[in-house]
Amino acid sequence: MIIVKENCAVGRERTCNEFTFRFKPVSCLNARIPRRRPGFLGYASFTVGELLRSKEQLLALSLRTSDGGKVVGTIEVSVVKMGEIEDGEADHVTTDVQGQKCALVCECAAPDGGSGKENLPFLNAVLKNPVCKLYRFPTSDNKWMRIREQMSESILSFHIPKELISLHIKEDLCRNQELKELGELSPHWDNLRKNVLTHCDQMVNMYQDILTELSKETGSSFKSSSSKGEKTLEFVPINLHLQRMHVHSPHLKDALYDVITVGAPAAHFQGFKNGGLRKLLHRFEMERRNTGYQFIYYSPENTAKAKEVLSNINQLQPLIATHADLLLNSASQHSPDSLKNSLKMLSEKTELFVHAFKDQLVRSALLALYTARPGGVPKKPPSPKSSADDSCPQDAPPLVGRQDSIPHHSDYDEEEWDRVWANVGKSLNCIIDMVDKLIARDGASEGGGGSSKDGEKDASPVDPITAHPKEDWYEQLCPLICALKDCMGEVVNRAKQSLAFVLLQELAAGLPQCLMLTLRRDVVFSQALAGLVCGFIIKLHTSLHDPGFLQQLHTVGLVVQYEGLLSTYSDEIGMLEDMAVGISDLKKVAFKIIEAKSNDVLPVITGRRFGDVSLQESINQENFELLKEYYAVFMEKMPPDYISHFQEQNDLKGLLENLHQNIQAKKRKNVEIMWLAATICRKLNGIRFTCCKSAKDRTSMSVTLEQCSILRDEHQLHKDFFIRALDCMRSRQTQGALSESDDPETGCLTDNKPTSRHFYPVALLLVSSHLLVVWLILSLALLLAKYQ
Repeated sequence: MIIVKENCAVGRERTCNEFTFRFKPVSCLNARIPRRRPGFLGYASFTVGELLRSKEQLLALSLRTSDGGKVVGTIEVSVVKMGEIEDGEADHVTTDVQGQKCALVCECAAPDGGSGKENLPFLNAVLKNPVCKLYRFPTSDNKWMRIREQMSESILSFHIPKELISLHIKEDLCRNQELKELGELSPHWDNLRKNVLTHCDQMVNMYQDILTELSKETGSSFKSSSSKGEKTLEFVPINLHLQRMHVHSPHLKDALYDVITVGAPAAHFQGFKNGGLRKLLHRFEMERRNTGYQFIYYSPENTAKAKEVLSNINQLQPLIATHADLLLNSASQHSPDSLKNSLKMLSEKTELFVHAFKDQLVRSALLALYTARPGGVPKKPPSPKSSADDSCPQDAPPLVGRQDSIPHHSDYDEEEWDRVWANVGKSLNCIIDMVDKLIARDGASEGGGGSSKDGEKDASPVDPITAHPKEDWYEQLCPLICALKDCMGEVVNRAKQSLAFVLLQELAAGLPQCLMLTLRRDVVFSQALAGLVCGFIIKLHTSLHDPGFLQQLHTVGLVVQYEGLLSTYSDEIGMLEDMAVGISDLKKVAFKIIEAKSNDVLPVITGRRFGDVSLQESINQENFELLKEYYAVFMEKMPPDYISHFQEQNDLKGLLENLHQNIQAKKRKNVEIMWLAATICRKLNGIRFTCCKSAKDRTSMSVTLEQCSILRDEHQLHKDFFIRALDCMRSRQTQGALSESDDPETGCLTDNKPTSRHFYPVALLLVSSHLLVVWLILSLALLLAKYQ
């Protein structure tokens, strides 16, 4: 049934009684016949005023054919009171509770007005194609509560993967260029480099092709489960949706409950014959350790460290150059205060730059690179020599000579790197000394200009600094700034080459498996990141006017909980291994909120890839430790009045202890872990995710069970109506019969016909955080026994 509200012009003095409703019933008899669509039986219309003026507020309408002629049937329309009257109190349920039926009041393709905070323009730009359903259920005191259930797609399903792929392409092109700039290598290493570059160029071309294909997608804003095996869509999460329940209770404050539902992040196109990322990464690491003499082994931690240092170099070098130029500009303006501020910023960034090279990795990588040069043989380093570089003249810059980036001769000095690296700090010290002297002389000249005693005049020669302050300040500092930039350039050149050589070892030792693992990890991370960004944005804009939430976000951040409904057999164990690594990689994701400069408010991604990362219990235990750390910081830094706003401290602590006991018990079918983790996440104002293979059947059963549990525990749902409310939310009859073309799960991706996948009934439910399948009938029996 489709309900259309017409003639609702804004600004005209029209009352609700003049609104016209038109009904178009359809026949569903042929809904399951292939290629047959339900046909319209006819139409009927009425105004609200006619309904309210009718006897017993009941209308019997004639259903006519589309041409308005033949009467083909009748429709009865009655008034359903939603529980509110003018004074705001709820009507009592006048009939016997046992005889009442839970009702789906209406279904629409878009939500009604709702609360203001749900209709923020930004959320409307991110969420698409909402499906809304309204229910009414009796409370424990025989009054009515209203529930609005809404599911929406998100354009971030495609936006985030495209942003991330573009970032990967830039990173890979930069890495390839760094490998090419390694300079001359011995034939063995040069051949390895050529082989690596060939494979890396192929990887870049593949990423570019995928990005091109994703840019062509203009249909639905989510990827259906039927498309999970498509190569061009493997970076896109499966069935990413917002599932929102808005509860209006007679005596309680309105409440919103959000769950982000998404298919478990996994590389479906690549398959799971050999396992998932956890197993593949472990196996690859073992093979790398036994590659033989032709490669130099660097641990995953060292490889990740090399990437981190390279990232710091690329960020700090331009910043230091900018602050150095600002220092010279302040000197030319002869501004002591500005000079001090510029020097402070330059000192801070330079100290960070020097600190980035304290790791032994750079020194060892330089030596390894030297041995890879033609004729490079390392020798025992000579005794340290005293050098003019160890001291800085009073008024002159240090003399730092330019050398080849890496010595090619047999007299290679392993301690030379320390001297080159230390020259950056010495150059900075010379700049600091010069600035102090210039400011001191300037202050002395201003203070001594009128201090001659008994009218005597100073006959000494005029100090050039006081005679030409603006010109001399710049001239005194410019050589020192140039020396700092030269030293910094020397360090950057050497460090980049040595660390690029480290990355060459990682790639050369594992081709082509290394690049395939990188692709798989990129795919899984892209899916996980898209869901996380979606959840964060929705949480941020839903709570944007809550000062306590903003303080929590700024002080301790947010906790994010993933409920995994995957089993531990067949392909799903590989999916679980992929998901575990993908979510683990999210630990280094940070959000930065800035003011939008245009109407384009979609998120932007920056950064680089990162490195390294039993299964069932270890996942629970590892993440419980993270939850405990977050709870400790939360209780320490958040004010007591905010904590008590949504949960008593003792209760939260008790929930954590209970969760820890259930994890330590290691029971096979421990449903309590799931309930406790979800409850703690909500108490901590976090973001909830529910995942299964495709975010359809198991996810829908879990979400509807959780929603009914919330209505019972938080909003006084009548105890006799729990099962009925659950059946109502899950019943396919409440949706009407869907034809194949109406269901995006059986149609193609470009079919833009939203419908809910969160109401499909299935025979079993995977609810345990230990990831074991539990029969739905058993879980419901346990649940009823517990609360009766």
